[in-house]
Amino acid sequence: MAALLERADQAVSVTAMVRGFSAKLKEVSSRATEKLVIFKDNEPAAVIINVDAYQEMLDELENLRVEATARERLIGFDQAKAISHEDMRARYAKND
Repeated sequence: MAALLERADQAVSVTAMVRGFSAKLKEVSSRATEKLVIFKDNEPAAVIINVDAYQEMLDELENLRVEATARERLIGFDQAKAISHEDMRARYAKND
């Protein structure tokens, strides 16, 4: 949670968010502000980010998951049990 706030202008109280929702939403949607951390009772309650930034974050997370899976599979890779690409094509190719 330490990286939640990088700058003070990214923090907004629930009250300020309610009063200035339209302007705050425009800041985030235009990426003028990277993210807004909404505080309730002096505790972070929610984070609002741009839709494109959210999609980029999901894409990066998926890439990291794929990479982690690949690394796990490489650890157990046994060259002696490997099947060549040609053998795979012969085994699974449709007979046209």
